[in-house]
Amino acid sequence: MSARQAASSGSDSDPRYANVDERKRKRMISNRESARRSRMRKQKQMGDLVNEVSKLQNENNQLMQGINVGQQRRMAMESANNVLRAQAVELTERLRSLNSVLQIVEDVSGLSMEIPEIPEIPDPLLKPWQLSCSVMPIMASADMFQY
Repeated sequence: MSARQAASSGSDSDPRYANVDERKRKRMISNRESARRSRMRKQKQMGDLVNEVSKLQNENNQLMQGINVGQQRRMAMESANNVLRAQAVELTERLRSLNSVLQIVEDVSGLSMEIPEIPEIPDPLLKPWQLSCSVMPIMASADMFQY
């Protein structure tokens, strides 16, 4: 018989050690219960974190979709603006041509003609600081990015 078994069997018969064994047994049960609660708490925290990751991934996907929609809208507006700029340049050239015809008619006929002045259309690529836009804040809202 080993020393431990001897001590254990000795404590069974000795009333002085019975109280110590009972405390050890209760502590062991308490420790097991505490470990079980700790594992459950850890499992719940892990589940909460997995749910949070899923929620954040969904939110991130929605934000990315909104960004993509916004970029597509911006590209469409840039394209429309480029068309409008080209049309403005073409119309300005037509007006210059018509004004030169009017000037020739005025010179030949001697009649005084009212020749309109051609407004200067700034080229945003060459002189972006000369854009003819008012200095007003740009108002934006979350509704602009709804899809």
